[in-house]
This record gives sequence, structure tokens and C-alpha cells, in this order.
Amino acid sequence: MLLSLIVILAISACSFGGSAKETIRVSEVTRSIFYAPFYAAISQGFFEEEGIDLELTTTWGGDNTMTSLLSGGADVALVGAETSIYVYAQKATDPPINFAQLTQTDGTFLVSREKLDSFDWEDLKDSTFLGQRTGGMPQMVGEHVIKQHGIDPHLDLNLIQNIDFGNIPSAFASGTGDFVQLFEPQASLFENEGIGHIVASFGTESGTVPYTVFMAKQSYINEEAEKLMAFTRALTKAQLWVDEQPVEVVAEAIVDFFEDTDVELVAQVIERYKSQGSYATSPLLQPDAWENLQLIMDEAGELPQQVDYSELVNTSIAESVLK
Repeated sequence: MLLSLIVILAISACSFGGSAKETIRVSEVTRSIFYAPFYAAISQGFFEEEGIDLELTTTWGGDNTMTSLLSGGADVALVGAETSIYVYAQKATDPPINFAQLTQTDGTFLVSREKLDSFDWEDLKDSTFLGQRTGGMPQMVGEHVIKQHGIDPHLDLNLIQNIDFGNIPSAFASGTGDFVQLFEPQASLFENEGIGHIVASFGTESGTVPYTVFMAKQSYINEEAEKLMAFTRALTKAQLWVDEQPVEVVAEAIVDFFEDTDVELVAQVIERYKSQGSYATSPLLQPDAWENLQLIMDEAGELPQQVDYSELVNTSIAESVLK
């Protein structure tokens, strides 16, 4: 019996649930409340429960994030799914593969400088619109939505797209533009301070899309499938936890990741994202969302080539976890 106990303990120590931890290095494209389930997985110990020692680095930008992944500086990247298409089109020998979805809508909002009793998309015509940078997913989604409402963003608007991402809020606050496309928490912060007013959600208008996903190189998936399954199990626990918990509880769980943001504002943002279904409740990236992504990219003239869902999406890890 003693010998059996020693053997069992030895096996447990080598498993993902044992005392020995397996390291996974993650590069995230930015730090955002939009990624709340991921931070909840860390703060609630879900990765630790799965035997994972997570090393998180914020690489600030899609190009930097992909460089980190492709060069071996990270095992997993948290970034927009469109980046995997760009890399694939460059004939990468070891392409990044999307294996788990985190957010399933766009995360930006349309903010008006003036308080409007009732907003109509026609109100955008002849206005000065402070948009996102050309070629980025927020800009592609923004223009896609505007076109859906019969407006040509390049003909019917005074469209400004030459301001760096980080300077867009300050440009609007200083008086540039009648409307602006903003991420949270800046949109809610401006509304709270009376600088602007949220009148529409680009996430609601554009439908389901794999906006932010976890991806790894094909070689890493081949060699470390069990490790990524443990990672995805932890993520799935967090996705369900965030979906079930009151926003105040989730806000308290992740506020330490945003040291300059009040917990009340974090809760306000989480409520907005939860109410419009931005947080995926399953890691499985669906085919229709993949097709919608390529439709939006193609319409913006940014799709280098059509790529089959099965070519860049690994479903086996998420499906195994969900079973």
C-alpha cells in the first residue's frame, strides 16, 4: 500500500494538476477590460489549478505580439485573429493557429460630442468623424458598420485617421471631431465626465467575429497539445465564471490588473461588454464568425487571401475541453 501511494504521488506530481507547474508564456496585444475572463482565470487561480505557471507580457500592438510569438519569445499570443491570416499569406512555414476564442464581438463604441435625444446613423453624414488607424480591426469594423447603414465613410464624412491610437481620446477631448470610435474604458469615462455620449455599439452592429483569440505556432500545438488543453480548461472555467458572476464580483477580481482605474468604472465596462455578449462563453471559434471576419477584411481591402477555417483554426483542443 505504501509503495502504491508513492507511485500515485509521483504520477500526480508530473501531471498538470500536480505540484509541478508547466510554464506557458503569453504575450497579450494590450491590457484591456475587454479581456476580463483571461484576467479572471489568473486571479481566481484557474491556471494554477490546471498546473500552469503563466508568464504574462503586454507587447502593445499586433506587430509586436506576432513578432514575440514567431520568434519564440512567447508560447501563446492573445491578439486579433486577422493577424494569423496576414502571417499565413506571407507563406509562414510554421503559421500561428487559433485554438481558443476570448472575445466574440468588436469592442468599440460610437461616441457623440453632443447629447442626442435619439441617434440615427444618418446623423453621421457631413460630420467630422475621428476614426481608428487604417488597416486595424477597429477601423475595418467601423467602416463595415457605417457602410451597412448606407453611408460611405470616405465620401459622406470628414474622416480623420492619421492620429495614433493612444492619442485619439485626447484629440477628441481637446475638441477634434463630432463623433469618435473608442474602446472602453475611455468611452464610459468620457460619458461619465460629460465629454461625450455613447450612442451606438460597433460590436452589436457588426455581429459575431473572432475579435481576440489565443493562438500558438503549429509546431507548439503539435508538441504541447496537453499543455494547451490545460490552458484552455482554465480559460473555459473563467469564461463560465464571468458569465455567471455579478459584474461587481468580476470587477473586484480583475481590478488589480488596472491600477489607475476605479473598480466602479471597471464594473461599468464589464456590464456593457456582458450585456452585448462580447465575452465568449466558449473557447470554440465558430466557422460563421471566421467567415464574418474575412468578409469585413475583404470589404476594407485588407484581406490578402481567403483562408479556409480548417487551415488556421484548431478545434480539437476546445472540443476536447468542452466534452
